[in-house]
Amino acid sequence: MNNPRDFDWTTTAIWIMLTIFGLTAIYSATQGPVSEFLPSNIQSNFYKQLGFVVISILLMIGTQFISPRAFIQLSYLAYILGILLMILTLLIGSEINGAKSWFRIGPFGFQSSEFMKIATILAVANYLTSRRNISVENIRYAIISVIIILIPTALVIAQNDFGTAIIYIALIPVMLFWSGLPYGVSLFIISPAIILYLTVLNWQLGVLSALLLTGVIFFIQRRTWLTLTSFFTGILTVIGVRLALTEILQPHQVARIVAFTNPSYDPTGAGWNVIQAKTAIGSGGFSGKGFLEGTQIQLKFLPESYTDFIFCVIGEEFGFIGAGIVLTLFLIFFLRLLGIAGNHKHPFAQLVTVSVTAVYFIHFFINVGSATALLPVIGIPLPFISYGGSAFLANTIMLAIILNMDFHKREFSIYR
Repeated sequence: MNNPRDFDWTTTAIWIMLTIFGLTAIYSATQGPVSEFLPSNIQSNFYKQLGFVVISILLMIGTQFISPRAFIQLSYLAYILGILLMILTLLIGSEINGAKSWFRIGPFGFQSSEFMKIATILAVANYLTSRRNISVENIRYAIISVIIILIPTALVIAQNDFGTAIIYIALIPVMLFWSGLPYGVSLFIISPAIILYLTVLNWQLGVLSALLLTGVIFFIQRRTWLTLTSFFTGILTVIGVRLALTEILQPHQVARIVAFTNPSYDPTGAGWNVIQAKTAIGSGGFSGKGFLEGTQIQLKFLPESYTDFIFCVIGEEFGFIGAGIVLTLFLIFFLRLLGIAGNHKHPFAQLVTVSVTAVYFIHFFINVGSATALLPVIGIPLPFISYGGSAFLANTIMLAIILNMDFHKREFSIYR
């Protein structure tokens, strides 16, 4: 029988502290006079989130009594049921903010794509760890794994939820790399995203990055076909971005892309959120304006402050100190999860832990990047802090699974 002292109470404590920060920020962001940006029904979101936190605590406790072997045995079934649920959501789901990703049962609604992340990670981890390491010569396992990830990705895109689709796509290089995909091939997979980002900033920078990445890939892998493919992919990415910005996309779409680097391009439209976000964080100073005292937040200059821009609430009302504490908690959180992965002897537990950590980090990176104008506003919540019951529950379940496998790692090791 496992000793309760073996449970990772430190990581759990960090989760609790992040959750408290989130509840505090959500309460602040949903108070104040009713307005265009704060409908009357939004003011109850704090209590809804509090309810989800209570449910999540019960799930966290209950998950620890499950045998870790169940996560392997039920992974494919969970994946199939998840796919069916996402298809059902497309057919009869509800549309909110342009995304048809909500499935309702009576008064209760949830985002099927959030829970599908869990099933996808478990299914791919089971598939990859039941086979030998991926290599350039035997890449069949990698292709099948990519297909497993791309099926829910396509359904998420069909739901018009491109932000969540990015999370699924980002799992591909992470899971394949950890399963043995060579460094050069892994870099090749992520290089288009790097080139795309830099091309939006400056097309010459995009070309330079394409050439540099091609050189690095050749130096690492020394394979002519991979080098040539990398070069042409990089150049086509630059050309594609330029054509999209100048010929294909509509002006309002271009404005949203350009606004994150130059908010004054459309200050009352696409650049509005970026300007208000930067103003909120900057005006917080060192110690902040105080709880419920943030002018940008309380006067509702910043839309979606309780979801996409929750970090701005913390920055304005608790200043550099509050924002720094949150960033530090996340850093410690990520390092502890990677430490858990490193301590596992079972490859399935390792891959699941690393993949979940990657999901958390990508959410964190995009959300904070959007709030600080380093990235375009995509609409990705900050784990455990942003408002959203489905996201909070799904993120907590993923953490509960990690803590379960860590708590039962002696038992888990016999299933290798």
